[in-house]
Amino acid sequence: MSRTSIPVNESTKDRLDELKQDDETWDEFLRRISSEDEPIRKGDLSEDALDEIEKNIEKSRKSF
Repeated sequence: MSRTSIPVNESTKDRLDELKQDDETWDEFLRRISSEDEPIRKGDLSEDALDEIEKNIEKSRKSF
């Protein structure tokens, strides 16, 4: 298997580190985020995003 390096600046690397799951290799991570049909998995969304989703679900439930 051939290997390659992809140069990125420090801020990009920091952002990627936040998105990568602890149990993933970098190759697995890049395949996951570049896949068109990969479902959302635990850890893919930030706590703020999850809170916003929960608020919107509650709001829509109350509207019925």
